[in-house]
Amino acid sequence: MKNQTLLTNSWFILLSSIGGYLLSLTGMAIGWMIGTLIVAGFVSFWKPSWIVGQTQSSIRPYWRHIGQAILGIELGQQISLSVVHHFERNWMLITLMLLLTIIFALLAGYLLWRYTNADMLTSLLGTTPGGISAMPSIAEEVGANTMTVSIVQMIRIFLVVGTVPLIASYSQSGGTGVIETTAVQGEMAYIANGFSLTSFLWTALLVIGSFGGYRIGKLLKLPAPWLVGGMLGVGVVHMIGSSYLGENLTGWWPHWLIILAQILIGASIGSRLHKDMFVGARQIVIVGLLTSIGLVAVMTLCAFGVSEATGIPFVTSVLAFAPGGVAEMATASVAFHANPAFVVAVQTLRLVTIFLVLPPFFRLLNRQTNHVVTKSS
Repeated sequence: MKNQTLLTNSWFILLSSIGGYLLSLTGMAIGWMIGTLIVAGFVSFWKPSWIVGQTQSSIRPYWRHIGQAILGIELGQQISLSVVHHFERNWMLITLMLLLTIIFALLAGYLLWRYTNADMLTSLLGTTPGGISAMPSIAEEVGANTMTVSIVQMIRIFLVVGTVPLIASYSQSGGTGVIETTAVQGEMAYIANGFSLTSFLWTALLVIGSFGGYRIGKLLKLPAPWLVGGMLGVGVVHMIGSSYLGENLTGWWPHWLIILAQILIGASIGSRLHKDMFVGARQIVIVGLLTSIGLVAVMTLCAFGVSEATGIPFVTSVLAFAPGGVAEMATASVAFHANPAFVVAVQTLRLVTIFLVLPPFFRLLNRQTNHVVTKSS
């Protein structure tokens, strides 16, 4: 059974990656992930007759974890004091932006409740940018409609992953639509390090650091522990090792690993799209799409304002404040030579804030709603 699952998952990922390859030919830096996501979503949604029986409802979580771990190791090697300096200089503005993101998301939830038959608790959970895997789990815990929450979260993730990288691409290329291959000033540059015994041993240490960071992140209940915890673990190993030896060490980390991470993450997102999610939910899909478009548009304008006020490059700002997921925006930040540590830090801080503050609020709202219903009956 396990071998059959591995085979069908591998086939699904391989088939989906064809879309990634085709879109990558356009020169889009994150084309591998978006193209894979599109084909995976199409196959999962429509289930063509020639492939029925070859795919499951969604691929196993460990494929996403592998992609996140690869990305975490890449990001961990880019951690520097520049991220700390950005927060020190602009902590008030960044905090305000994070709060605005949550407020606008809750406003979108109110509109979803107002113009659909979804209850308020379900609507608020659906529009809160907490992640496509986390928010349905919270919805189940507090008694909301998990299917509706999944639909709205999926719509927003698809919209963010499909549009924000295009906005970043357009801004980075000066409106030509072609990705520049050199890094903008002040941002990280991808360094391809040749294979050697030293680089291989250093990579092995980074992998150990990634696993250690994951274990600690899981204990601390960090969002996406394979990515966030792994990045922090690798960052600690990288800074200690480089400081001890007096040089900036780089492991053997070929570019095809980043492509593999994009494929695995894109296939994982796309595999969750199914027809059953949209049965009887036409109004929710329409309103959810409109509110998601509005949320992305507002946050893009806010990101532009932050870029103008702080000097942070727009591509970094828009990826950091986009209402998407940590893994998706982190992948885009690597592809666009943005500041990935800053992007992941802002996205993670927002997720931590959401997970700490909103669930108790939603539980209280649910109790108040149930109390009113009981009293009225």
